[in-house]
Amino acid sequence: MVEEIWHGGDLAEARALFPQAPEPWIDLSTGINPIPYPLPALPLSLWQRLPGGEEEAALLAAARAAYRVPPDAEIVAAPGTQILIDLLPRLLGEGPVAVLGPTYAEHEAAFRREGLTVETVTRPQDAGSARILVLVNPNNPDGRVVAPAELAGWARRLAARDGWLIVDEAFCDFSPEASLIPSLPARTLVLRSFGKSYGLAGLRLGFAIGDPGLVARLRAALGPWAVAGPALRIGAEALADRPWLERAAQDRAADAARLDALLAPYGTILGGTSLFRLLGCAEAPGLFAHLGRHGIYVRRFQHRPGLLRFGLPAGEEPWRRLAQALACFAGAPAPAARQHAPDAGTHRPAPANLQIEP
Repeated sequence: MVEEIWHGGDLAEARALFPQAPEPWIDLSTGINPIPYPLPALPLSLWQRLPGGEEEAALLAAARAAYRVPPDAEIVAAPGTQILIDLLPRLLGEGPVAVLGPTYAEHEAAFRREGLTVETVTRPQDAGSARILVLVNPNNPDGRVVAPAELAGWARRLAARDGWLIVDEAFCDFSPEASLIPSLPARTLVLRSFGKSYGLAGLRLGFAIGDPGLVARLRAALGPWAVAGPALRIGAEALADRPWLERAAQDRAADAARLDALLAPYGTILGGTSLFRLLGCAEAPGLFAHLGRHGIYVRRFQHRPGLLRFGLPAGEEPWRRLAQALACFAGAPAPAARQHAPDAGTHRPAPANLQIEP
């Protein structure tokens, strides 16, 4: 029996757990930008006809520029990266597979569903004879970053044994220096998610970038009209709007530092990105329940009860409610025990013994 994978964003579950909580709920259980890209006005025709080739080409051109895709690499758009994660194990053939952990569980689950041998490793050098190495960079939920130069070295090692490097850069928009795409090695595929940084997860838009042969096989597996016309138009406009992304990156980094300052009295900030922070807390189960009773939903981990992940509040009223709920938590320390929050812009590796699921 396959274990259920817990995800964030399920407010129906939150309401079931805490039926007396006040509305509206504040959902901090996801790593999605709480201030979305402003939606442009769309012509009705986009909803009335199948997506057009010219619109897809415009999206891919914008994505190539935004992600700094080399001319010899290919790119395909998909209705979210989850479908790409599910397709890859069917196309890459035999393993074994090494997943750099701790990270979220969808990559491992997809390979296991196809019957491949999967091992979770804490360092790339522990991948042994794996034919496929998968990692999330920056990582969810601890923000670990593996430098592009190191990744390129592992790509060369894998290519030498006819293997593959798969890098999920879902949280790389606000950390462009961490992206492997501009110097993309051979036999490498990079996944990029649109909805997280642009705050439009419901649009369902993602990309696979890399080896032309593998991208062509992904395109064939996705079939025609994979991405909806409105998503093509909105994605192309947003990806071309560099000033908006730069402002959003600055604002979310400031929000992450503000969140660190709120959370530091209740445990240790273990890392994260500018879209979420990971808290190690001896009173994590009690804090989760306390916040839930106040209508604030955060991310817990079924096998690591001492960890909580917090997304960013959207606006001053949610910030106020979070601060008030934290202030009246019975497990809060005295003010003298409060810690200085680390710089939210600094990515730190997770402790070697930290094991967490998505």
